[in-house]
Amino acid sequence: MAIRIYTITSGLHDEESVKAISDSFLGEVFPEGNYEFKGAVFSDFGSGSLDLIYVRTGGAEGIFKSLLPEMLAKGVGRFYLLTSGKSNSLAASLEILSYLRQQGLKGEVLHGSADYLRHRISLIGTAADARKKLHGMRLGVVGQPSDWLISSHADATSVMDKIGAKIVEVPMEDLLKEIPLADGSPAPKEEPMADNVRKAYPGAVQVYNALKVLVEKYQLDAFTLRCFDLLTTVGNTGCLALASFNSDGIPAACEGDVPALLSMMISYALTGCTGFQANPARIDVQEGKMLFAHCTIPFNMVSNWQYDTHFESGIGVGIHGEFPEGPVTVFKVSGRMDRFFVSEGELLYNQYEDNLCRTQIAIQIPPEDAAYFLKDPIGNHHIIIPGHHKELIQEFLG
Repeated sequence: MAIRIYTITSGLHDEESVKAISDSFLGEVFPEGNYEFKGAVFSDFGSGSLDLIYVRTGGAEGIFKSLLPEMLAKGVGRFYLLTSGKSNSLAASLEILSYLRQQGLKGEVLHGSADYLRHRISLIGTAADARKKLHGMRLGVVGQPSDWLISSHADATSVMDKIGAKIVEVPMEDLLKEIPLADGSPAPKEEPMADNVRKAYPGAVQVYNALKVLVEKYQLDAFTLRCFDLLTTVGNTGCLALASFNSDGIPAACEGDVPALLSMMISYALTGCTGFQANPARIDVQEGKMLFAHCTIPFNMVSNWQYDTHFESGIGVGIHGEFPEGPVTVFKVSGRMDRFFVSEGELLYNQYEDNLCRTQIAIQIPPEDAAYFLKDPIGNHHIIIPGHHKELIQEFLG
């Protein structure tokens, strides 16, 4: 995260005393000096990773107003006003923020202790970096969402407006044409497998390599796959392929679920982890205890794994992974990106039952959050992310 600091200062104040206050204030907030001081020259404002406006004194409101048209012309949509609390800096910042709100613009006054400011700036900067990563990305929808996902479509205009990403339709026929042409190298010898899985493994690898061709052909940065169609057309599954793509940093969702894919993309941009797409299997609302399950999980999220068959069909390759116990975040954004759910909890244990999808994890979340699933859920699939990231996700989507 590259931080740049621009300043506005009233000419009524003595520059020498203002500079002394500024140097002291910035030294407390940024003890490592990890920022670039741009001063009063705003010619490149808005082009950096995180650009802050340090309102150094009162009486600077008119200066900001005169600069605003130029900043808006450059596409700046958010304004962060840093204030020391001295020389009427806070009062001026409040007036500026009120003016921004009147214009329908977004902004925030950054004011408080040095520790608080460092924390807020870190969150804002991480969210800003994530927006830049997502802007211009191409989201592939390979086939349409599965027929049972009646609420799990996305609005392309909303996605473009919110994160600047484009949804790209990829015909399922393109994948089915590529699979017979793809390499199906055998499984690595060190990987333990049941005999039926070993026989299916080359076919699962073919699916992965065929998807790689489509990712390159359509220049995709992420994709979701109508994977159940593979059961009847090629007698295999996409679980292994999706686990591999997610491990390699290409968000890949199951069942053509676009909101799940959007959630995984946001997770990856914010935390570096795509997360585990899973559906709730059981919920104890009174206790806030939930069981999530699915047949694929990114390899880089588990401490170990073993191969099994796909649950519903009993064929192909499903993955039973052991997810490390500890803090997790449960997250989902809607297809219109106008609503989201996020809750922090603890992964209690992994389990294995043969009547559920192969990776199964028990999670404890607040009971009031668990009630959301039974009253107002955003589809069935949700994303499980290691660690606690609620505040960061709220910053990004707020």
